This record gives sequence, structure tokens and C-alpha cells, in this order.
Amino acid sequence: MKQVVQNYKSGELAVLDVPVPGCKPGGVLVRSAYSLISTGTELMKVSEAGMSMLGKARSRPDQVAKVMQSVATNGVPATYRKVMGKLDSYTPLGYSLCGVVEQVGAGVDDVKVGDLVACAGNEHALHAELNWVPKNLYTPVPEGLAPRHAAFGTVGSIAMQGVRQGGPQLGEVALVIGLGLIGQLVVQLLSAAGVRVVGADPDPVRCELAESLGAAACGDPASAAVEAAVAELTGGHGVDQVYLAAGGGSNQPVELAARLCRDRGRVVDIGKCRLDLPWNAYYEKELDVRFSRSYGPGRYDPEYELEGRDYPIGYVRWTERRNLACFLDLAARGNVDVEPLISHVADFDDAVDTYQRLKDGDLKAVAVLFRYPAPTAEAEAETEAPSVAVPAVDVRRRPARPVKAPVRLAFVGAGNYATSMLLPHLAQRDGVTLSTVVTTTALSAANAKRKFGFDEATTDLDAVLGDDSIDAVFVVTRHSSHADLTRKALLAGKTVFVEKPLALSEDELAGVLAAVEESGNDRLQVGFNRRFSPLLQEARKRFGTRTGPAHLRYLVNAGRLQHGSWYLQQGTEGSRFAGEGGHFIDTASWLLGADPVSVYSVATSGNEDLQVVLRYPDGSTATISYVTTGPAAFPKETLDLVADGRALRLDDFVRASVYGPKKWISSRLPKARDKGQNAELAAFVKAVRTGGPMPVPLDSLVATTAATLAVQAGLAGGAPVTLARTR
Repeated sequence: MKQVVQNYKSGELAVLDVPVPGCKPGGVLVRSAYSLISTGTELMKVSEAGMSMLGKARSRPDQVAKVMQSVATNGVPATYRKVMGKLDSYTPLGYSLCGVVEQVGAGVDDVKVGDLVACAGNEHALHAELNWVPKNLYTPVPEGLAPRHAAFGTVGSIAMQGVRQGGPQLGEVALVIGLGLIGQLVVQLLSAAGVRVVGADPDPVRCELAESLGAAACGDPASAAVEAAVAELTGGHGVDQVYLAAGGGSNQPVELAARLCRDRGRVVDIGKCRLDLPWNAYYEKELDVRFSRSYGPGRYDPEYELEGRDYPIGYVRWTERRNLACFLDLAARGNVDVEPLISHVADFDDAVDTYQRLKDGDLKAVAVLFRYPAPTAEAEAETEAPSVAVPAVDVRRRPARPVKAPVRLAFVGAGNYATSMLLPHLAQRDGVTLSTVVTTTALSAANAKRKFGFDEATTDLDAVLGDDSIDAVFVVTRHSSHADLTRKALLAGKTVFVEKPLALSEDELAGVLAAVEESGNDRLQVGFNRRFSPLLQEARKRFGTRTGPAHLRYLVNAGRLQHGSWYLQQGTEGSRFAGEGGHFIDTASWLLGADPVSVYSVATSGNEDLQVVLRYPDGSTATISYVTTGPAAFPKETLDLVADGRALRLDDFVRASVYGPKKWISSRLPKARDKGQNAELAAFVKAVRTGGPMPVPLDSLVATTAATLAVQAGLAGGAPVTLARTR
């Protein structure tokens, strides 16, 4: 792909061919439609790059201070090499764009492939054909808003944050000094809020534009026209707020602000102008000087911008992302009009020439847009079909030895599922000793020890993995830790039972299998319990062996999660389907007697309700409908399997039936649903005790995990995903 870059040492501008960024979890890959040149911020950076080294130093005294500190710490030669290396490298330009979502990363549930989004950030909304943008730095574009207008979202957010800092109220009067791009937007936002606006700028064309967009009066700050307009609108008291949206080295804006602001008025700095405050003037009026930091709360906070951790709306009403969405909404409803601000639209290939014309003054502009070419049919045809690797397991197995004494088990994690679905079945089982429970908090370990009779409770995982008396380890922690803990336990020579999911990414899955190959230990079971359900086992037996392709439908009425559930932490714990979907894929594959070869997945807006279609080698298909919006009173799981003139039906593990030459209907279970946990644990303990085969072949566990990962890949790519077996 192509991207606009600049060498800060030489000032060279170029459009480079660079690799396409990967679509990481917690964000989306966006193909740019329009990106906006900030004729203030970006041209200042371009101009600085063309200066001499002395000029650069004078323009950035903050960076000079860092260099001097480095000299004191590391010496002159090392500092020189570091500074020259940093200067003599390409840096990106741009921070405001609109584009189309091309891929969706794990943990993202509010947009889908093909959605139009506005993006922000000087590291993520660059002048480039493709950008990876984290969740809190994009927002969907409202219906009806043109992409070229949505590209103003970031600069609109900057203007909006400045206005919020001023705290305008209905009927007040404000002065906007500097009528460039930000100033023009501030004028419109203030007018929309019921504030009368006076503008100040030496350019008569910009003054005329501001008046056409809602300003009551505008003029040259050096003339008497601005002062006269303020006196007329305020009865001689002065304006309630002043917004400094000017740049340059003149101190005139802050002096004008003091002269025209009322007693105890507010002065908000949005731009980057000189701020030598005249002490007497500001002191005598007790002026409230405020600064507006970029797009809003969240800016420069890596946990917000990169990790997707939002601020609670009850504490921070207008965050960076909410400002972005609010500005787009105002533009979509016509309260803000950005079309008159567009002075020029250039093709992206002409980016270098456009910057040069702006720098030289040949192109006079308030706002300039880059227009990106749409992907050609040829380029789309060359795009490789999405696939997820299904690694083949090739391991020199160490023979498993039977356990002479009672099987000694350790649990890593003692949360709700472990204490309600696993430990009650194991605590009273003959031939089993609950040896050690490991948790991250001491109290939870102590509670599990007391309730289920563990011999020991600890927070030291390494001590458990190094204990030769422990035969098997249960990993029942949060999803993000499953793969790493499983890998460590396998390398320690333990038989491992890990709750689903085994892994949240292809890399994690590969890491687990690397541990299997390195250690020769393939004694692994994933908690896919439904295939062990006595009711489903009986139904499968009654259905019999099939000869032709089958069609399976699995409806999962998952329901809503409670607010605050850690399952909703998709940025770290994976999507909800990634955590639970392996159950249903494993059940389908077990019933069909094969592993899937491709996966196609689609979702409603927000990726909460999914349709997953699995295709199998003999032409059989399985459709899993995973929905969160169904009624709570409706059964959670219903399954139908049809083949060879026969049909099997499972009703929520309460009743099953088979229709064919002979009809069979089970009696309704009098007790709670048995989803197979007890039988699964019995099979696992037997395998540990006897040294026999694990209850589910490792190849099957890997195939189910890969198919689960392919669901998210399919949602991101919008096409069927091939499950490619590798050696």
C-alpha cells in the first residue's frame, strides 16, 4: 500500500510503498476513502522539517531540553547518534480520515466489514491507503453523511473539545481569534449552541466565510471593527469567552483577548500561538485561562486509546470517541456545514505536489482533502482467500504410565465454573485426591480448600508444576491465560485438562502444540463436555450409522450477560463466541464423525448474534445459530440432525428423539440437565489412572479450536475461511 511520509532531517516528502498493517485485536483495518490535511498543524510540521538544524531547535525548545538531558546522561556521541537516527527517518502525516472497514479484529463488536467509519489519531488515521485503528479512535458514520464530510471528524472533535472547555451558555457572546479550519468550526459550534460570535482574522476571505457560517461580525484584529462589534453586542462589557485558534509567533491574540474579554471571563487556548500573558491585564480582570487538549478526555492515555478501556459515562460524559461521534451527528443533521470549508480535493497520488503548493502559498486553502482510489476488481481478485491453519500434530509420544496410587489432581483457578460444574463431581469420586488449588488471591484458594477438601492451597503455580506427586492439572482460569498455562503444564510433564477455549489465536494454538512436540507430552483434554452427555450419547446410538451427507442445525439461545461480566472484556478475553463456541462446534463434529474443512460466519450489527456454517469433507453441513437476543424462558440449546431419511432432535438436554424406521423418544429427565461434565471427568480420570488414550484425540481438539478461530476471521473478511491443514 501507499503512505505519505516525511523525512524530518531533510524535509523530503514522499509517497512510499509500505507493508499493509496487520489487523490486531481490539481494532479494525480501515481502507481510506478521504483524509483531511490539517492546514495548520501539518503545514507547521512540514515547514519545521525544511528549517536548518538551528531553526528546528528554536521551534522545538521542549525537544532541545530532552537532548540536553540525554547529553548529561549518555554523553555527546551517543546522544548525537540517537538524535540523528531519529531525525533521518520517515515519519507519517495525517490524523483525520473516513474509510471503510476492511477487517475486524478480535474483541470488536460495534462495526462489521463494509461499515463506513471516521477515524482519529496521528498514529492511526494517517494519510495512507490502509490504517489499523483501535476501538476508541473510530466511530461509525451516521447514515446520510458523505464520506468527504465525515473525514472532518477529528478536527471537528478538536474544535468541540475547545468549545466544551469554554462552557458556553445560551445568549453569551464569544470572540474567536483565528479563522482557519479550527476557528471556522468553533464559530459554527458556538452558533449552534446559541452563542453570538465575533471573529478576528487578518484574511478578509476567511472573515467573509465565517460570517456566512454564523458569525455575527468579523474583522481584522488590528482594526477597530472587531472592538466595535464586541462593544455593540455586549453593551460595552466585553465577551464572555475568547477562543484562541490562531498560530504563529505573535503575542497579539492573547493581548486582544485580555482587552476584549469581560471581567472574570474565560480564555481558551485551542491553537498553538504565543502565550506571553500580560500579567496586569489578566490579573485585573481575573481572567480564567483554560487549555483544550486535542480531541478530548482519553487523548494521550494508552489504556484508553490502545487498549480500548472506556471511561464510565457517569464520570466522563464527553470522551475522545464521544466527541467524534457527536460532531458527526451534528454534521449529519445539518447543524454544522463543512462543505464550504473544502477548498481543494486532490487525488492521493498527488499528495507531495499538494503539500508543496500549500507550503509555497500557491494553494490558498482552509481545508484540503485527499481522495483515495477505490480497490480495483483485479486487486480484489488477487486477494488470497482467508484461511486458518489447522496444525498437524507430529509428536514422538512418551508412553503414559498408569498411576498406582489415587490420582492426584491440582486446580489452577477456582472460579464459578470450577466450583459449580467440576469440583462437585471430583470431590466425592473414589480414586481421586484433590491435592492443591492455585489461585491468584489467597482467600479464594483458602475457600476452595475448605469447601472441597484440597490438601493444600497456594498462589505459587511453579511449586505445583514442579511437584512430581501431582498427576494432572486442571486449568480453569480466564480465557486469556488458558494457552500459556496449558503450555507450561505440558512442558512440566503433567496431564492437562483445560476448560474451553484452548487458545484465542493461531499463535497461541501453535505455542501449545510446540510444547507438545518439545516435551513429547500430548496428554491433553479440553472441556468439550457435551459429547459426553448420556442423553446425547443414547440419541446418537439410536440414530445409527449414516451413509449420506447430513444437515445439522444447532440453535444456541445464549442470552444477555450481566453488566460487568468479564466475558465482555473482549479486548483481552476474546469474543463471547471464541470462549463458548467450541462447545457447539465440537458437538457437531462428533455427531458428524469428522472435522470441518471450511467455516463461513455472518453477524448482526455488533457481532452479538452469529450464524456459523461449517462444511465437512463428505458434503455435510452444520449451521450454528448463536443468539443473545432471545427470551430467557426459551430453551438454551436445541439441535436437529437429518440424514438418510432419519432425524435426531435434542431439546436442551432434557429430552431427545429419533425419527426413522423406528421412532424413539426419551423420557423427560426428572433432574437437572446433564450436559456431560460428570462422564467427561470420569473418562479423563480413567485415562490418567490407566495411562490409556485421552477421551478426545488431540487432532480433534486442534481442529475444533482452529474452526472457532476461523469464525472471527470470517466475520473480519466477509468470506468463507478454509481450514488448511499444515505439517
